[in-house]
Amino acid sequence: MQHVGFIGLGTMGLPMARNLSQGGVALHVWNRTPRAAAAFPDGCKVYFAATAREVLRGSQTSILMLLNQDAVDEVLERNTPAFPDNVHGKTIIGMGSVDPSYSVALAADVAAVGGAYLEAPVSGSRVPAERGQLVCLLGGDRAVADAAETLLRPMCKEQIFCGDSGDALRMKLAINLYLCSSLVALAEATNFARKANLPLDKFKQAVAAGPLSSDFVAIKLPKMIGRDFALQAGVADAHTSTCLIRTEAARLHAATPQLDISSALYERAVAALGPGADMSSVVTVLE
Repeated sequence: MQHVGFIGLGTMGLPMARNLSQGGVALHVWNRTPRAAAAFPDGCKVYFAATAREVLRGSQTSILMLLNQDAVDEVLERNTPAFPDNVHGKTIIGMGSVDPSYSVALAADVAAVGGAYLEAPVSGSRVPAERGQLVCLLGGDRAVADAAETLLRPMCKEQIFCGDSGDALRMKLAINLYLCSSLVALAEATNFARKANLPLDKFKQAVAAGPLSSDFVAIKLPKMIGRDFALQAGVADAHTSTCLIRTEAARLHAATPQLDISSALYERAVAALGPGADMSSVVTVLE
C-alpha cells in the first residue's frame, strides 16, 4: 500500500493527520517530539518513521505542517547533498505559514531537482482542524493542485486555487491581517463591556444576534469572557503571523496601521503569558 507522508503533528498537524487517516489514507508520519500510536483512532493505517528522511523517501507525496521555514529547511535537508534524494520525483505539500518569498524560492529549488512543490496554507485553528473544516489556499502548478484535491479533502471544507507559488501565502496573510486585527477589536470591546460592568453573557448574546456573528467570534468570545486561554490558535503564532504580514506589506508598500498596533499587543501577550496561551489572551494586555 502506498503511504502518504505527514511531517509535523503539532496543534494543527495532529488533528489534520487524524482526519486523513480516518478518511482511509495510509500515513507515514514523523514528528520532532515522538507521538504514541494512541494519538490515532483504532483501525487507522499509520506507520511511525524514525526520521523525516525516511518519510520523504518512502512516500510519493509528503505533507509538511511545520512551525516555520527553518523547520521546513531542516526536515527537507535543503542546501545539503541529501536534498535531491529527499524530493526528486516526489510531491511536497507545504501547509504551514511561511514568508511568500521563501516559498517561491523553495518551489524553485524543489523543481530544480525534479520534484513538485504545492503551497497549501490553511485558514482556521485547532477546532476547525479537528472538524475537517479548514479552508485550504493553493499556489503553484494547477495540475499538481488538481491532483492533490482528493487527498486534501478530508482536512478541508474548501480548496481555493490562488495562483502561482507565493500567491496562496499572500492570500493567507491578507486573511490573517483581517483576523488578527479583528480579534484585537473583539478584545477591546470585551474589555470595554467588562469595565462598564455589563452582563457579559448578554454582551455575548447581543454579538451573536447581530451582524458581527461568526464561527470565529463564537469560539473566541467565550474564551475571553471566561478567561480560558487554553491553546487553540496560539498567541505566539498570531504574533509571528503579524510579523510576516508586516514584512510582506513593506514589500508591497501597503499600509497596515491597525495590524501594526495589533502586532505589538500580541507581542506583549506572549511576553506576559508565554507562547502556550491562545491568541484570545491578548485581552489581558488591555485590562
